[in-house]
Amino acid sequence: MELVYFSLTGQTAKFVKKLGLANKQVTEANPFFTLLEPFVLLVPTYDEETTSPVDKFLDYQENYQKCRGVIGSGNRNFAEKFIYTAKDICLDYHLPLLYAYEFNGTNEDVQKVKEIIERLDNGN
Repeated sequence: MELVYFSLTGQTAKFVKKLGLANKQVTEANPFFTLLEPFVLLVPTYDEETTSPVDKFLDYQENYQKCRGVIGSGNRNFAEKFIYTAKDICLDYHLPLLYAYEFNGTNEDVQKVKEIIERLDNGN
C-alpha cells in the first residue's frame, strides 16, 4: 500500500519518513499524477484553499477511487477543528477516517499507522 501525503510545514513529511513506506507527495506544483494501486492519504489541517492541491489530486483521473482512507494530523488545541481537513475529505469523497495524530506523531502513532497499512495490505 502506497502513502500519498501533503505537507506544508514539513510535519507530515517527517511523519511519513518515520513510517519508512513507499510514498508520493502531492504538491501545489504537481497535484496531477495518477496512482494505479490503492493508497492511503495523509493530510495536515489547513483551510480548504491551502489544501486544494489534495482535492485536485483526488479528482484527477478519479484517484479518489483508489484511496482506502485518510489519516489526519493537527493540533488538539483547535478542538472541533482538529483534523478538519481529513474529516472534510472523508465527507466529500465518502472515505473512512483511519487515524488521527498530533504534529509529527509519536512512536505509538507510527506503530498504529503501520498496523493499519498492514491490515489494509492484507485485505482487512
